[in-house]
Amino acid sequence: MVRGVLQKFDVVVVGAGTGGCTVAKKLSSYGFGVCLVDYKAKGSIGDKVCGDAVGKHHFDDLGLAYPSGDELERLISGVKIYSPDMETIFYIIGEGLHGFMINRRIFGQRLLKDALDAGATLLDSTKVVGPIIEDGYVRGVIAKAIDSNETVELKGEVVVDASGVSSAIRSKLPPQMEIETKIDREDLIIAYREIRKVKETPPEPDLCEIYLNLEAAPGGYYWIFPKSDTTVNVGLGVVVSSLQNPKELLYRYVFQRFHKRFFDDSSPIHGGGGFVPTRRPLGSIVGNGFVVIGDAACHVNPIHGGGIGPSMVGGTIAADVISKVLEESRPSREELWPINVKYMQSYGAKQTSLDVFRIFLQGLTDDLLNYGMKYRLIKDEDVLKVSLGEELHLNITEVTRRIFRGMGRLQFLNRLRRMANLLKEAKAICQDYPVSPEGFPEWRMRVQRVFERAKSLVE
Repeated sequence: MVRGVLQKFDVVVVGAGTGGCTVAKKLSSYGFGVCLVDYKAKGSIGDKVCGDAVGKHHFDDLGLAYPSGDELERLISGVKIYSPDMETIFYIIGEGLHGFMINRRIFGQRLLKDALDAGATLLDSTKVVGPIIEDGYVRGVIAKAIDSNETVELKGEVVVDASGVSSAIRSKLPPQMEIETKIDREDLIIAYREIRKVKETPPEPDLCEIYLNLEAAPGGYYWIFPKSDTTVNVGLGVVVSSLQNPKELLYRYVFQRFHKRFFDDSSPIHGGGGFVPTRRPLGSIVGNGFVVIGDAACHVNPIHGGGIGPSMVGGTIAADVISKVLEESRPSREELWPINVKYMQSYGAKQTSLDVFRIFLQGLTDDLLNYGMKYRLIKDEDVLKVSLGEELHLNITEVTRRIFRGMGRLQFLNRLRRMANLLKEAKAICQDYPVSPEGFPEWRMRVQRVFERAKSLVE
């Protein structure tokens, strides 16, 4: 693309990650002029620090070819979740958790190539400074070339912010857009992970391992995900408000204590960190001439932080609605509103209910987590169902009540029951998402009341 003072397109997409490339590919294939802008150089797009795992069902739902060749590093059949004392293991295995460990850069390059082959224009090595707002509409973005510092205005009928948690556009919107511009520190995880060469393959290499331990990972967890026979993706995330350094905790607890034998003589191949928004999706992701998707819209699973699949789902929904709006009318908030409805009633409802679960888990002690898992208050198969968006079924028998009464922990059972009811209520509210912006203020208050009650369970 030739740089200049002003460039005009139908749609400007900020960020060439999974969500950005997905929306750019679809809109380009529909015949719209799309500019895809990214801070990274073209060859580095897709090279991102993450867990590298993505579910098979996302590829099935979106009609996307499965990873293969160098892009695929391992097939995954499920997850093992360890209690803090490591005496209890939940095996979460089922069709909904079948997936892939991918080479993140090669996968990102594949999505980028698909978008460019469909006709999108790439402006790489370019930093987006902020939005262009005219008459209450987002009309484009102001960007600067990283190498020359040259400024360019990119105009579009619609701007899509897929720039990640830093959110180059959403964070700079005026209040009248009614889109959240800030994410609370309690809803952000800071994570550090390394790709490590190890001397032996984990005993069950088709299962990802997640470890709950609030001493090692306050407000989060640590993980060991097998990649090849001699490499693993290992990392640790903590809630930002804990003020802890995840790299220091990873080395202190995982490499030097809990898994010292496994990581003896291992060596890092690549390391890095970043922020993950582990909360429910933004209540609204559209404004006049504007849509936000992916991490910038908090389209991330609140429990495990996975965002590759949800960002592609959000990008697909956004592209389908944008294409229809551009063909028939003006891209106002009202006309783009179906993006909110479609996302919230499908994936967003699941993520919102899981956010209730996340808040509850973060309020527990290691001791309570040990007891809850030991006595199977939630069974393995029910954890799988909840992760897929189904209702939470508790396994609280009269024997369990007597045991916990004797331990003086009956209040914990009551809190667990109330949490399960709130999880169900949160999902129902999202499935009742307003069909137009007029109903949004009341809906937002209903959600706020649910989460005020959820937070009261841990106070």
